[in-house]
Amino acid sequence: MRKTIVDFLKDNSDEFLSGEKIAKKIGISRAAVWKHIQNLRKNGYKILSRENFGYKLEEVPNLLLPDEIQYNLNTQIIGKNISYHDNIDSTNRVAKELANNGADDGTIVIAEQQFAGKGRLGRSFFSPKSKSILLSILLRPKMMPQGAAKFTLLAAVAVANAMKRFDLKAEIKWPNDILYDNRKIVGILTEINTEIGQINYIVVGIGINVNINREEFPSEIRDIAASLSEMKGENISRIDFLKALLEEFDKLYLEIIQNGFDNVLSQWREFNITLGKNIKVIPAGSDDEFFAVAEDIDNEGALIIRTQNGLEKVYAGDVSIRE
Repeated sequence: MRKTIVDFLKDNSDEFLSGEKIAKKIGISRAAVWKHIQNLRKNGYKILSRENFGYKLEEVPNLLLPDEIQYNLNTQIIGKNISYHDNIDSTNRVAKELANNGADDGTIVIAEQQFAGKGRLGRSFFSPKSKSILLSILLRPKMMPQGAAKFTLLAAVAVANAMKRFDLKAEIKWPNDILYDNRKIVGILTEINTEIGQINYIVVGIGINVNINREEFPSEIRDIAASLSEMKGENISRIDFLKALLEEFDKLYLEIIQNGFDNVLSQWREFNITLGKNIKVIPAGSDDEFFAVAEDIDNEGALIIRTQNGLEKVYAGDVSIRE
């Protein structure tokens, strides 16, 4: 009921709507409309009221509420089901729990803040409340397990395409770090549950620094972290950016279901800043490091590098670009 009232106010945001008109549209009493309006105000919606004119929506809360996300969301699979949280340990953990309980393909978990979020290689992820996008997407693609690793590239391309819609140019460092001024804006962590011959589910966790000023970052990461607002020079609507991301992710997901990953890999190459560069490589699970030239990615998303011993492949690890 609340969603219906909010959507009706949004669809007529340039005018006042009388309680009687809303009541007739929704099929409830004027007294019930008044009660719903009061509850919406308590939840952060700024709704003007004027005697003999009615109600007008002036501002929505700075929260990633399911009703706000789904309003005019143009997706076929992603975001039809939303699990929303104010503050949780990890959106990926919740998404895996939902997956194990049968949640649908495309279900998303969103949080205003998380206190135990992790990035790749077990690193923690800084997330001040209501200034980031902390998102996990549950996927159930019908494909062999070998294809699962490429979903981390898909996620990076989806974020990059969303950034384009805000006139922001993404730079992707293999496999999925998105940078600005050589500082990280977006972290992506993909977790996979498989058995022989099939993928049970994939959880793609995406953390985006949206409206965080540089001085707000802890001193130990201030020189390696950045935000979209710093890049843009102004704050960005988290709701608008999240909806753009979900729509871009949905397009790519439908594409790979129908035609495979060729288009995703092609787009990744267009956004990448790793290929052709001298790099330092630390393979996953190793403390060793070595230097190489990044040549390309293969059809599975592995990084093809040239060392003094010839061409090799890196399937997972940490890469830094050398000047």
